[in-house]
Parts: sequence; structure tokens; C-alpha cells
Amino acid sequence: MSTNASVVDLFCGVGGLTHGFVKERIPVVAGIDIDEDCRFPYEFNNNAPFINLDVAKAKSADISSLFHKGKAKVLVGCAPCQPFSTYNYRNDDPNWKLLNAFGRLIRDVKPDVVSMENVPQLVKFRHGRVFKNFLRVLDRCGYHISWDILFGPDYGLAQTRSRLVLLASRLGPIELPHPSHKYKHKTVRDVIGKLPPIASGEISASDPLHRSSKLSPTNLSRIKISAPGKTWRDWDKRLVTRCHKEDTGRGYSSVYGRMEWHKPSPTITTQFYGFGNGRFGHPEQNRALSLREGALLQSFPRNYRFARPGEAIHFKKIGRMVGNAVPVRLAQLIARSIKRHLTENGYA
Repeated sequence: MSTNASVVDLFCGVGGLTHGFVKERIPVVAGIDIDEDCRFPYEFNNNAPFINLDVAKAKSADISSLFHKGKAKVLVGCAPCQPFSTYNYRNDDPNWKLLNAFGRLIRDVKPDVVSMENVPQLVKFRHGRVFKNFLRVLDRCGYHISWDILFGPDYGLAQTRSRLVLLASRLGPIELPHPSHKYKHKTVRDVIGKLPPIASGEISASDPLHRSSKLSPTNLSRIKISAPGKTWRDWDKRLVTRCHKEDTGRGYSSVYGRMEWHKPSPTITTQFYGFGNGRFGHPEQNRALSLREGALLQSFPRNYRFARPGEAIHFKKIGRMVGNAVPVRLAQLIARSIKRHLTENGYA
């Protein structure tokens, strides 16, 4: 049964967070994002309208009008996390102010339940002031707040991704998702082990998204001598990049590596399809992850569509969509916690 609620997803992107709510049969009335490239995959896979709008400019009345009358109002979102991330820690990036915009909409709309997901570094960003200000808004509006940093593999994600998850409710205390796989983590093999093999630069005949970027002759030589779990430090010296030979580059061992079958993958970034961008080498095939493999490790369903039929598939565009998404598995557990909370408070 669906829950007597309606959800608006801010910064919805390609729909990872929304899809978790869809899987839990909690109606999503709209997704809002400024990236028009996300319109087709969001609407096609989630049967919900995509609204192209800068959240920083969104009016509270416009958001309020989206919710269905007589249903619990749930406002969820993941403000762009790049400015808070260790990969891109730029204090002058204007995107960090989008969390303040999220807080403004919460203050004015006063949804019954709020969910916010982001990178753990948000807690320390600008000495914690940005996150503390967000918490202060919720507290002043009468919300019961729960938050913690959740380790993806403990929640059924085959990826060593840690995420800050916050739930807040005006109805009463609300619990975070409970670990579902704490003692048995999913592995790379569990998720992508049965996909048909493809070579560097090849496209699977059965799935146009199962394609890998073409390696240069040098990188092909590098991956052939790369062992799962090892680093470029194990290579023949003639194959080590110049930057890694210098003192400033010797500490960067988490690039140009293969994943391991029996462990979760590293965090899937927007450039997971590049062998040199992280430990994104396939465990045994001489190539980097395919676009489909990255999507599966982000726990998108195998049939999730990221491009229209016949549309050209670009690594950079799809990589951005997949890497920026909230993992669907984590989103589903967040939705499940909210569903349980709403049911306990009379919104069955």
C-alpha cells in the first residue's frame, strides 16, 4: 500500500533519491533541479514531473502548491555536495549556499518531514557553521532531528560510500534507517559479476550503457600489470606517471588501481569511467568501469534509463548523472524509515 503522503525532491538530479521513494510506494509529486539533462531520466523512470528551477530562486508558495492537500508533506533533497567534498573543497563555490536555500524553504513551507543527505565533510565545512545553521533552522521550527554518518556497505550498498543522513519531523521523534548488512557486505562481484565481458572502448550488444572508455596504449599497459587492491607503486618504473614520481604526487595511491571482487567498490564519483581517476579498474578485464557498472554500484536498477532511445551517450554527461546521484538503496531505506514514522503517526 502507498503511504498517505506527498514528496517534493529538491536538487533531484537523475532521480536516485526519488526512486527510493517510488520503490517504497510513497508518491513523489515533483523533482526540482537546474540540470535540464536530467529531465528525461527523471520523468521516464519515476513517473513524476521534473521542474527546471534554481532552488536558490524558488518561492515558498511555489513549493507549497506542489503538495497534495490532506497528505503528509515530505520535503527531501541533497544540495550539491561538491563544494563540501574533499575532492573539491572550495570555500568560494556559490553552491554551498544552496543548503541555506533549502533551510529557507523548510522554514517557510514547514513540511511535516524533512530528509537531507550529503557528504560527511559538510559537518566540518567552514568549521561546522553551515551545518549548525541548518540544524538551528530546524530546531526553531519545532522539528525533532536525527542525523548520523552512515557507511554504505552496512546498508546494502556495494560501495564504500559514507553519507551524512538527516531526518527531521514536526510529528514527533523519527529514527534513521537501521543497518541491514552490517555483518555481510555486498561485493563488486555481487553487483557486476554477471555482466557480459567487454574490452576497452567496446559497447555491449545487449546494453548500450554497458560501454567502457578506450584506454590509451600506455594505460592499457598499466592496467595489464595492475593487480586488484594494489597501486601504481607496484608498476615498472617506466610506466609510473611523472607527477607520481615527484614528491607532491607520491601520496596519491588511490588512482590507477583495480577494484577487488570480494570487497565493495570505492566511492563512485562523476569520473568513475576513467582508469586514472580512482580505483576504477575492472577486477579482471583490462578496462575501467562501464557506465552501466557504475550505475549498478550506485544501486540503480539494471533497467534504469539515462538517455532517450537513439540518443548519443556521452561518458561525461552520464558519469555526472550517476556520480552525483543519491544511491537508490540508501534512498529506499530513508523512505522506509519515513514511511514507518508516518504510519505510526496516522498517515497510513
